[in-house]
Amino acid sequence: MDLNSRYPGVADLRRRARKRMPKFVWEFLDSGTGIEAAKSRNRAALDRIGFLPSILHGEQTVDLSTQFLGQSYPVPFGMAPVGMSGLMWPDAEGHLARAASRAGVPYVLSSVAAQMPEDLAPHLGEHSWFQFYPPKDEDIRRDLLDRARAAGFKTLVLTVDVPVASRRERQTRSGLTQPPHLTPRLLAQVMTRPAWAFGMARNGMPRIKTLDKYIDNSIARSPTEHVGYLLRTSPDIEYAKWLRDNWDGPLIVKGVMRADDAPALEAMGMDALWVSNHAGRQFDGAPATIEVLPEIRAATDLPLIFDSGIEGGLDILRAVLLGADFVMLGRTFHYALAAIGPEGPEYLIHMLSQDMISNMGQLGARTLADLPDAITLNELPAPRV
Repeated sequence: MDLNSRYPGVADLRRRARKRMPKFVWEFLDSGTGIEAAKSRNRAALDRIGFLPSILHGEQTVDLSTQFLGQSYPVPFGMAPVGMSGLMWPDAEGHLARAASRAGVPYVLSSVAAQMPEDLAPHLGEHSWFQFYPPKDEDIRRDLLDRARAAGFKTLVLTVDVPVASRRERQTRSGLTQPPHLTPRLLAQVMTRPAWAFGMARNGMPRIKTLDKYIDNSIARSPTEHVGYLLRTSPDIEYAKWLRDNWDGPLIVKGVMRADDAPALEAMGMDALWVSNHAGRQFDGAPATIEVLPEIRAATDLPLIFDSGIEGGLDILRAVLLGADFVMLGRTFHYALAAIGPEGPEYLIHMLSQDMISNMGQLGARTLADLPDAITLNELPAPRV
């Protein structure tokens, strides 16, 4: 199958993925919170950033390689963490970790994914990161850090923008509960998606295995709250300092949206900041991530990661131009996996890379450092159907 002819853009992967996932799974992956205004703002704000094409540069060979946190990468993007990743597609965590290892890009395992750090140890490449939702209990913290280290994760990502559970109205309407239970309504959806169903039959319905050993499942919680919420605390500065003292590798803080938070994080020895509004999944009143990126860039010398709203190589260039040192994609890699199967993530890396090369050719940019200044487009594109 000629993948480029069938799936020339992320939108094609998204459409195909939707047809191969049960509706309740799709709603979990694709939804935001509230009326999804923040999710829409992410896309609209990216569309407002343009470049003036540059001519007469002759033949050029584009180099997408980049340095980040002392490591060399062939492209300036990687795979962001997604909670309950294994619900999106059977063995999603394994497929993504293996694809990232082959491609030499970062893969970030969520602490609330469907596979444990120990499960992925045989599949991890040298750029494997562990995303840490902050447990309140210090003994659990220490145990999770030890397990991540032992499995081979070198970089830790502290997520700070989920102090409470978001409402995820679309997810609630879909009938999905945590943990997932196949009610007659959901089972009817599963029966129309045979590839997903057969895969789950082999692997079993996913659960948050990493936290099993710490959880008392008798404690009640709301249908949209997974078991991780029973352990979490809303971290403060002292919590971040504790984590810095107890993790001996690179430590990244994910969920930074205010420039005035950056100096304190830099002062306590964080290695990078991850600028993100959680792809519009946590707080519907947040600005677009790309809108706050330049101000945060001006406030710190730390390396910056960007996510939220990325749908192609041009979006990656927009983020890099406005201050990002690296870009992460979460939903999009799951679209690719569900649409195509195990070769989907590597195809997406190829697609995004080719899109970046094509756009850099229009700009006369041979490297990321050659990107010209951005301009603000006064008129937004027509709404997407």
